[in-house]
This record gives sequence, structure tokens and C-alpha cells, in this order.
Amino acid sequence: MNDPLMRTRLDLNDNNIGDAGASALAEALKVNTVLTELYLEYNSIGDAGASALAEALKVNTVLTTLRLHDNNIGDAGASALAEALKVNTVLTTLGLDDNNIGDAGASALAEALKVNTVLMELGLWGNSIGDAGASALAEALKVNKVLTTLVLNSNSIGVAGASALAEALKVNTVLMELGLWGNSIGDASASALAEALKVNTVLTELVLGRNNIGDAGASALAEALKVNTVLTKLVLGGNKIGVAGASALAEALKVNKVLTTLVLGGESIGAAGASALAEALKVNTVLTTLYLRANNIGAAGASGLAEALKVNKVLTTLDLGGNNIGAAGASALAEALKVNTVLKWLDLINNNIGDAGASGLAEALKVNTVLTTLDLRDNDIGAAGASALAEALTKNTVLKILQILPFVF
Repeated sequence: MNDPLMRTRLDLNDNNIGDAGASALAEALKVNTVLTELYLEYNSIGDAGASALAEALKVNTVLTTLRLHDNNIGDAGASALAEALKVNTVLTTLGLDDNNIGDAGASALAEALKVNTVLMELGLWGNSIGDAGASALAEALKVNKVLTTLVLNSNSIGVAGASALAEALKVNTVLMELGLWGNSIGDASASALAEALKVNTVLTELVLGRNNIGDAGASALAEALKVNTVLTKLVLGGNKIGVAGASALAEALKVNKVLTTLVLGGESIGAAGASALAEALKVNTVLTTLYLRANNIGAAGASGLAEALKVNKVLTTLDLGGNNIGAAGASALAEALKVNTVLKWLDLINNNIGDAGASGLAEALKVNTVLTTLDLRDNDIGAAGASALAEALTKNTVLKILQILPFVF
């Protein structure tokens, strides 16, 4: 093939090459001088195969990306790869998500990160790393000068491990993305991370969804947002944040000048929390994406947000799915869409808006000149609502995606 990309990338995902196949590929990597990306996800590769690949990495001079997600690599395989990272001078991305790596493997990788000078992305999502492994990685982050992305989502990290990472963030000068979704850090570690955010000058994305964070942790993070100058994305979905936490975050949004994405789906902020955030949106000048799915904000919360949309000049994406806003909430949002000049994506899935709500939105679509995506699935819309939307589409010139069919799991 003449396409250079076909010669430099090899994708063998979703096969069953096992250790034998991985070992054969490893032998090839020892002499190959062109392949830069190798994808071996879902291949039943165990420690033996990982160790063979590790030996190849010690001498290979061109491979920059190695993805080994969803295999059977344990601590032994991770340790072998860690030894390779100590001498490898080209690999920039290593994906080890959804394997069987525990604290021992994570600690071995941490030791490698102390001396490695090229690896920029390390994925460890869905392993069995606890506080000991997280603490070891934290120590590495204090001295590492190249790693920009560390994904530790869905492990077993608790207060101690997250607090250690927070301390590392106070001195680290390169890490830009940290994923801790689906651990158990709670309010205490959220507060520790918040303290780190007050002084950290490089982290732009922090993922803390599903971590048992409540109002206290959210409030601490909110205080950090008032002074932080770099974080652009904060993911807090699936925690235990209520009205108080949402209100604290809203106050932060009134003064924050950098955060562009806030994810608060699956919380308990209710109408009061949504209204507080709406007030913030009236003055905020940077937030472009807000996810509030499944928060029981109701018609009152939707109406508050609608008022904000009438004056907000920056929000382009709003997710209000699963909030029981009803026809009244949909109609309020429709009125906002008639004058809003920036919102491009609106998700109202599963909100019981019915024909009346759909008809109201249809009227807005006749005059709206910016919205390109509208999701109205699972909303009890019948023939009358569909007909109103159909008529609107004959006049609307910008909407590209309209979803009204039932959501299929």
C-alpha cells in the first residue's frame, strides 16, 4: 500500500492472539524501523506476552503508541513493562486499562516514571490499584517532567491515595489531565485536591465522577475554582452533591475565568441548585458546556436556566436529560431558544415534555438560527408534537440532528 499511515500503524484489536502472538510481534518489533502505533486491545495477552513486548521496547527505536487495554496483564507484566520504560526513549503513549494490575504493578510503573523522559500518557483505568499504588505514582509525579495524562479511573483508590496525589499536584509542573472517576475519595480527598488546585498551574482536566463526594467536597472545589487559573474541565457526575454544593459551585462560576466544562449529572441538585447555576450563567463569560442530566430539576429549574439562556453569550452545550421538566419546562426553554444566539446542542431526553412541550420547541425552531442538535427521545411525543416539529423543519435552516425516536439500550 502507498499510504504511509498503513505502514506505520497496526491495529489487531478484538482478536485472540494471546501470549504466543504477542511474543511473535515482539520479536518483529526488535528489528522493525517503521511501525509507530500498535493496538492489541482485547487479545487475551497475559504476563508472558506483556513481558515479551517489554523486551522489545528496550531496543525498539520507533514505536510511540502501544495500547494493551482489556487483556490479562497483571503485576508481573506491568513490572516488565516498567523496566522497559526505564530505558525506552521513544514510547509516548502506553494504554494498560482494564487489566489486572494492582499496587505492585503500579509501584513498578511509578519507579519507571521517575527516570523515564518520554512517556506522556499512561492509562491504568479499570485495574485494582489501591492507596499504595496511587501513593507510589504520586511520588513519581513529584519528579517526573514529561507525563501529561494519567488515567486512574475505576480503581480502588481511597482517601490516602487521592490525598497523596493531591500533594503531588502542588509541585508537579507537567500533568494536564488526571482521571480518578469511580474510586472512593470522598469529601476529605476532594478537599485535598481542592487545596492543590489553588496552587497548581498546569492541570487542565480533573475527573472526579462517582467518588462519594458530597456538598462539603464540592464546596471546597468551588473555593479552589475562585482562584485557579488553568483548569478548563471538571467532571463531578454521579456523586452526592446537593443544593449546597451546586450553589457553592455557582458562586465560583460567577468569578472563574477559565473553566469551560462542568459535569454535574446524576446528583441531587434539584430546582434550587439549578436556579443557582442559572444565576451564575447570567454573568459567567467562559463556560461552554454544562451537564445536568438526572438531577430532578423539574420545570422550575428548567425555567431558571431558560432565563439565563436569554442573556448568556457563551454556553454552547446543555444536557438536561432525565430531569422531569415536563411541558412547562420545555416551553420555557423554547422561549429562550427564540432569542439565544449561542447554544448549539440541547439534550432533553426522557423529560415527559409531551406534545405540548414539543410544539413549543417547534415554534422556537422556526426562528432559532444556531441550534444544530436537539435530542427529544423518550418524551411521550405523539403525532401532534411530531407534526409540529416537522412543520418547523420546513423553515429551520440550521438544525442538523433531531432525535425523537425512543432511546434503545
